[in-house]
Amino acid sequence: MSASNTSQTCKDYSFNHHLLLPGYILIFITGLMLNVMALWIFIRYLRLKSVVMIYMFNLAVSDLTFTLPLPLRLYYLSNHRWPFGNTLCQVSGSVFQINMYGSCLFLMCINLDRYVAIVHPLHWRHLRRPKVAKLLCLIVWIVIFMGSIPTAIVHKQNHCKVQNQTIYLCFESFSDDMWQNNLFPLVVLAEILGFLLPLSSVTYCSIRIFQELCQDRQTKTLRQQKTVRLLLVNLVIFIICFVPYNTTLAVYGMIKAGVMKVEQETQASVRQVLIMTMLLASMNCTLDPLIYYFSTEGFRNTFKKLRRGQAWDSDAGMLKNQVVENKSTRDHAVSKAKQFPAENFIRPNESLPSLPTAVFLNGPIEDSEI
Repeated sequence: MSASNTSQTCKDYSFNHHLLLPGYILIFITGLMLNVMALWIFIRYLRLKSVVMIYMFNLAVSDLTFTLPLPLRLYYLSNHRWPFGNTLCQVSGSVFQINMYGSCLFLMCINLDRYVAIVHPLHWRHLRRPKVAKLLCLIVWIVIFMGSIPTAIVHKQNHCKVQNQTIYLCFESFSDDMWQNNLFPLVVLAEILGFLLPLSSVTYCSIRIFQELCQDRQTKTLRQQKTVRLLLVNLVIFIICFVPYNTTLAVYGMIKAGVMKVEQETQASVRQVLIMTMLLASMNCTLDPLIYYFSTEGFRNTFKKLRRGQAWDSDAGMLKNQVVENKSTRDHAVSKAKQFPAENFIRPNESLPSLPTAVFLNGPIEDSEI
């Protein structure tokens, strides 16, 4: 947005505002409900005991950070003016970048964790610890907040005149000088660190994991099936939400910075595409909960059973009625075992049958959620 205080005649943005308003209303309602529920389940019932849970929790926090200021954007889209001052305009403009690039980086961390667990389960096992995961999440938050500072600086409110009346705008009217001197370098840096790096990492890790799983000719275990679902959901989110917006943003940035010379009509068309792909990028806060539901057994079971009034035993990692059922099953097994003569059991001096190494390598590494 132009930082200049020079008033100009207001352009008519009402068509785009009316076009975006229903989409952002839907994103706000569904994103707020799903992410509040996800955070509540993570904190209250699952207790963040696994590495993947830590990454997913931070992903949900990033999504909730985006949805909370959305009512300000909704007011602006419905009234075509910004009455909330310069600071809230800067905050509202920067939280979008925090959410999008934060989501990219946290999805990258989830894929890297799956890559280490399946492709290098023994060599890099020490990297799959909660302390390491928390440190990586802290680094991600520092990076995206540092990147949001220059974004907030350039997202100053602008003003224009309509019939001698001053109208304040937000999220619009970046000048060509602003693009060439400030925005385009930020776009290049954000595209490399916040999009291309996570995209290449997610793609490479997914390919290597699929290759590793395809080499196993045995029937796929439940853990492997959940891993495949997790990778597919991650790729779908990248393809639907992040690839269209970041590709269009790169093209539009080169046009505004003078790197690419195009007609004025082409520039207007690219800007229109950028606005629509920004709406797609905002949808990631409603799609990320699919990762928690379809790839995390504890989250899915808790979500289903809470509606029936069943409590979750966080220490045992299962519902309390399942604990009672398992205890009764064990008691029944013990009573059955007493019916067999002692000679049917293996004596201390007898050797146990050896199990293949694959049995141990295919088991859970550090967490049993995925």
